[in-house]
Amino acid sequence: MEAFNELLRIMEELRSKCPWDRSQTHQSLKKYLIEEAYELLDAIDIGDDEKLKEELGDLLIQVVFHSQIAKERSAFDIEEVIQRLNKKLIERHPHVFGCETPEEVLKNWEERKLKDRESILDGVPKSLPALMRSQKLQDRASLVGFDFERPEQVIEKIMEELQELREAMTSGDSRELEHELGDLLTAVVELGRLLKLDAELCLQKANDRFEKRFRYMERRAKEMGKDIRQMTLEEMDALWLEAKRFDYTENF
Repeated sequence: MEAFNELLRIMEELRSKCPWDRSQTHQSLKKYLIEEAYELLDAIDIGDDEKLKEELGDLLIQVVFHSQIAKERSAFDIEEVIQRLNKKLIERHPHVFGCETPEEVLKNWEERKLKDRESILDGVPKSLPALMRSQKLQDRASLVGFDFERPEQVIEKIMEELQELREAMTSGDSRELEHELGDLLTAVVELGRLLKLDAELCLQKANDRFEKRFRYMERRAKEMGKDIRQMTLEEMDALWLEAKRFDYTENF
């Protein structure tokens, strides 16, 4: 608590003496909150405890910063934030009262969160990454039985949406194309959900694979004395296949 109180004191001093900190608002800080959250995810992925410690601190300062701004508005302070959190943690942990499985814990948690909301979809932030938000919306809808029963049914839906996208491509209507591509992506997220896979994590890993393979292609092109920007598509395809094979034998 001594260290935490010192953090609060430092934040108050920064808000009173630093021009940049003094000029910040809840709105202006939004982008930093998102950046810090993603930097924390990177630290978790690389397994570096020192980096993890640093990034947790950077994320914590965002919570303290917002709470200090709210205190200055006479809205609430950090103590009230913690009190609300404590109350929520107690109320939303039904496993303390006899649930036997993690699935029951999660179901009870969601039901308690939803009991005072007008819609079962309330509380899913619009600012979430699109794949993550899609999966959370579908998770919520499944609580009332609006769901597929088997992954095979979703694959059929994906094929249906793909055909509709093909038809939209012939029309040349950009709004229709956007609509159909969105429906296809939603169905793919649903498939991942039924397979108990996190769509956001799957795409992040696919992005990492793409980046590693493309960087491999660039290195190989240089080794061959070529500029990848001047290579033909066939030459690049050959390097891509080589990179995929290398994927399974080496870390690069």
